[in-house]
Amino acid sequence: MANVIKNVAVLGAAAVAGLYLINPTAGVLEFIPDIVPIIGNLDEAAAVTILIGAARYYGIDISNIFKRDTEPPTRIDDTQKPKRLPPR
Repeated sequence: MANVIKNVAVLGAAAVAGLYLINPTAGVLEFIPDIVPIIGNLDEAAAVTILIGAARYYGIDISNIFKRDTEPPTRIDDTQKPKRLPPR
């Protein structure tokens, strides 16, 4: 039962954060106005953090999207090189 309550709470927090980011009130309802220098966008950053945390809670790790491929590139040996056409 406690797990169900936790799942609903995480889903609800993600829904509220997503709705806050969609901004249906056109900026009328904001916790910190965006016009305030430097800290004006912290409420949006918090909403994004909540969404990322909720996604990770449900097993969706979006931090891997921007990782580079750590495997070094393979070399092409002579059998894989394209054959050259004879001169005309």
